[in-house]
Order: sequence, then structure tokens, then C-alpha cells
Amino acid sequence: MNELQKGGGFTGYEYQQITVPQARASMYLDGYESFGWQVDERYLLRTSGARTVLHLRRDRKIINKAELTRLQRNFEASMEEIETLERSKTSKPQLAALTTGIIGTVFMAGAVFAVTANPPLIPLCIVLSAPGILGWILPYFIYRKQEKKRSIIVKPLIEAKYDEIYELCKKGNELLD
Repeated sequence: MNELQKGGGFTGYEYQQITVPQARASMYLDGYESFGWQVDERYLLRTSGARTVLHLRRDRKIINKAELTRLQRNFEASMEEIETLERSKTSKPQLAALTTGIIGTVFMAGAVFAVTANPPLIPLCIVLSAPGILGWILPYFIYRKQEKKRSIIVKPLIEAKYDEIYELCKKGNELLD
């Protein structure tokens, strides 16, 4: 747990292992360095799927530890909010597209039942199949349009969170100096 440094000095470390999205691993590393954490080089970065495991350590006797920990918690909360905002870009459009597709499938099922009835109800089949086909074609366009609209709404919110993160890291870095 503790390591002997050159010159016979003893330094006690505290350790932390976190799992972060692979796409933002560099940002997490930069952020944690601002709060006194260093990459524990005895461990390799492990990646499983879209997640990366980071092994970090920090001097136990670091100055301003309580304030750094508070800033770190705010940093982690802001990073989670960014992830939530990123997911919201696609979740609502996906729901709208799936709903439209399901409605189209219901109409198409009605058309199938109409044509297989005894005697076949061909006019009803035609009337029901038209919205069914539209319900199968429109989800793609609905998804694209709503995703673009949602991205325009979410982008300034994400940028504001990045600015907040940069301020937190700046304050943390100033406490380390």
C-alpha cells in the first residue's frame, strides 16, 4: 500500500479505482490530476467494451484534502450530467421512432387480418396497409429530425457543464500549488 521513495522518505498513498466511459477517459485523467491524483503506473488501463478502469493514487497527507475532495465530487457529478445529456440526445427520438413503428405494425396486422378474413375485405386491407407502410417508413426520418432538434437544445447545456468542469479543475489545481 505504501511506497518507499529515493532518499529513504516514506510516503503513504490512498488509492482509488474508477470505471469511466472510454471516450472520456482522458478528460477524467486530466480532471483527477487537478485534485492531486496520479495514475498508478503499476496497473495498465483496462478497457472492457465502452468502459475503462483507471487506477489512481494520491498522497495521504495532501494539503486542502477536504476542499479537493469536495471539488472532485462536483467534478464527478458534472461528468455524470454530461453523460446523461449525451444519452438524452438519442433516447427521446428513439422512443418516438419506436412508437411510430409499433403503430405502423398494428395497422399492418389489421390489414393482414382483413385480407385473411372469410370473405377477404380487400378495401379495408388497402385502407389499413397505407398507414402501416407509413408507420414503417417514417421512424427513420422522425428519429433523424428529433435527434437534430434535441442536439441543438442539449449542446449549450453540455458546453456550460464543460465550463463548470474547467473551473472546478482550475480551483483544484490552484489548491495543489
